[in-house]
Amino acid sequence: METVAKAPLSSRINFRMLAFFGVLLLMIGYPVYLYVDSAVHGGIKNQGAYIEVDLKSMGNFPFDGDNGTVADVPTRYRELDGKRIQLVGEVYAPNEAGEKMTRFELVYSIAKCCFGGPPKVQERVFAIVPPGKDVPNLHMSFAKVTGTLHVKVIKEDAKVSSLYTLDVESVEPI
Repeated sequence: METVAKAPLSSRINFRMLAFFGVLLLMIGYPVYLYVDSAVHGGIKNQGAYIEVDLKSMGNFPFDGDNGTVADVPTRYRELDGKRIQLVGEVYAPNEAGEKMTRFELVYSIAKCCFGGPPKVQERVFAIVPPGKDVPNLHMSFAKVTGTLHVKVIKEDAKVSSLYTLDVESVEPI
């Protein structure tokens, strides 16, 4: 019986194989990293000058649109009230027609969050641009928005119309 010697490992591994496993690791590893990072930080990271908040995490909790109160908002998000934060999301400004906008809503993603209808009240941040500040109209575009967050239940017609509002400092297109 004749035995065949195996080629050394260095001969059996080539660049294409390394590239394939690198891409595979990236495709699996990056989403896992994002999930673990969000779970560990709760979507909140202190960056010194501002607090970076994950918009999707901030709205991912059950909230009664008729009888909900601020106490129903998770503590980590209630504690952001009055703090300077930065959010990344999609701008929805249907009532702004010019080159500048004064009010808009920021949501995680209109396409990804809203297959079941419009975003829930806890999934939106109602952004208000102060008078004299120029903010480009980025309707249906993604932006990085920095400002002071307010967590407060505002009701209209016996329904909660707003939970998060943001006094806008800056808006950067992404």
